[in-house]
Amino acid sequence: MGLRVERLKSVEDTPLVSRRALRYARVQFRESSILRIIDANANRAREALRVLEDIARFSFNDERLAARTKDMRHALGEALSIFPNAMLAAARDVEGDVGTVLQGSLESSRAGVAGVSLAAGKRLTESLRSIEESMKALSESASAKQLEALRYAAYAIDAAFALRSGASSKPQWTLCLLLTENLCATPWSDVLDAALAAGVDCIQVREKDFSTRALLHRVCEVRERAHAHGAATIVNDDLGVAIVSRADGVHFGRDDLPVRDARRCVPPEFIIGASTHSLDEAADAIDQGADYCGVGAMFPTAQKPMLVPAGEAYFNAYLARFSSVPYLAIGGIDASRVQKLAALGCRGVAVSSAICGAADPAKVAREILAAMRSAESCVPSESAAQ
Repeated sequence: MGLRVERLKSVEDTPLVSRRALRYARVQFRESSILRIIDANANRAREALRVLEDIARFSFNDERLAARTKDMRHALGEALSIFPNAMLAAARDVEGDVGTVLQGSLESSRAGVAGVSLAAGKRLTESLRSIEESMKALSESASAKQLEALRYAAYAIDAAFALRSGASSKPQWTLCLLLTENLCATPWSDVLDAALAAGVDCIQVREKDFSTRALLHRVCEVRERAHAHGAATIVNDDLGVAIVSRADGVHFGRDDLPVRDARRCVPPEFIIGASTHSLDEAADAIDQGADYCGVGAMFPTAQKPMLVPAGEAYFNAYLARFSSVPYLAIGGIDASRVQKLAALGCRGVAVSSAICGAADPAKVAREILAAMRSAESCVPSESAAQ
């Protein structure tokens, strides 16, 4: 358009109402299509943020993520406040929008909460970029900078939701056997077969004294037997062996390879677990991309005698804050103690000596599974509670 209103040199001295009027006068002579673009993408961005906030609140039960998305929604409103509501509303033309009849092949379906989250995250970043570029076309450089900062923050939020969605889609095991040969009262392979026959649904190979070659051979053998029973195989500490052996995943302690670095090296379906002893450690592991957390120690354990048990308090706090992220309660758990954990709502435990060192590993595994399932059947479902 040929008409253009120049900025007044004394605009800083103009009352707020007058400055808004001048801004309105200046912008109304410019391409109305730019305002249509800003209006449409502002709506998209706000809608995307609301979807993400609802997922954080109601699906992930994550106060931190919900607060981040809410803060961004308010920041977006502030960045767009340079335009009076009437200006954007006047530019809106739903009936004349040719895009309302266009629909992609994937638009009508989503792959669960993860799919909804992914779509919302991409919609958010794309919309912010479009608003930012439109601000530049209106010579609103300061506002464009604001939108640029919001866009970079949105990339971080998108990544956080992607990692959290990955964890929420991973399995929640009931009983994981931490298999260590020198703890076995009978040949390790007999312990493995007995545990699998009893219904153990995850085996973590935990052989810290093995050479890399010996560990690889052991994991491959365990994986073949475990998969025949539908159980997962996890490697303790060694990402390389986990990848080469085609194990289902790896588990890291606090002093091992950072979860974030490991996540960059593996496909999305690869499972990464992390040991945690506090809510802060759990939050850090989940933020880095952990798919499940070892939560403990629940009780004193001979495997780590110097570790002070976190106990029931930490377990309850974990469930309250990260209920959608799989976990395994760990540390000193045996058939006599698992009933207490199950009564607290525990859905998964990791057990070592109690099964490995038993004369009848299958019997102990069945007792633990029975206690877990018995307590689970006594917990009313959400629909029944309503």
